[in-house]
Amino acid sequence: MKEATSDTSGHRARLRQRLIENGGEALMDHELIEFLLMLAIPRVDTKPLAKRLLNEFGGIGGLLTADAEAIMRTEGAGESAAAALKIVQAAALRMLRDPVKQQPILASWQAVLDYLRADMAHMTTERVRVIHLNARNMLIRDEVMAEGSIDQAVIHVREVIRRAIDLGSASIILVHNHPSGDPQPSRADIALTRDIAEAGRKLGIAVHDHIIIGAEGHSSMRGMGLL
Repeated sequence: MKEATSDTSGHRARLRQRLIENGGEALMDHELIEFLLMLAIPRVDTKPLAKRLLNEFGGIGGLLTADAEAIMRTEGAGESAAAALKIVQAAALRMLRDPVKQQPILASWQAVLDYLRADMAHMTTERVRVIHLNARNMLIRDEVMAEGSIDQAVIHVREVIRRAIDLGSASIILVHNHPSGDPQPSRADIALTRDIAEAGRKLGIAVHDHIIIGAEGHSSMRGMGLL
């Protein structure tokens, strides 16, 4: 990567001034990433790297949710760059998660969807999580139960129900992502969801919904009449 020159320093000063005076909307995507990287990698021109990363991962969403190891495989990106990007993602997710923790889940549904989309929509592998709720529909635990390949992450009915029993959950919400971007449920998704709902019903554990997240949006099995 190129050493920062006096011209680069002047460019950085102008970026900083625009950011402070006008906020993040004043900067283009590559400028936001460039500015972040310049804090992590001083004395280096980070503009080419910012553009390379955005191109490699398909935009800010894909970049921030990318695996740190994948980021570090990009030419010019090391641990400092990966750490800077992951800390931004972590801060954003905590900000989005706070409203979910403060009130009943079903009363803050849009906040739940915003959090899930930020975390999962751009992932390149499938992840399954289970949101556990108490009798007042307050969050007990939000857990990742499985991570898999580009098209599959395996979970078993007994594991989901056993964990709900261990936590004393009154109800659960199932969530997984489709790396293809299409959030429509597959036959296997529908069958597994119904099996979990039936097993939970016998033990007094309700399945409120199964949400599928994709880059193209989300789907709700409850909303589609599949539960």
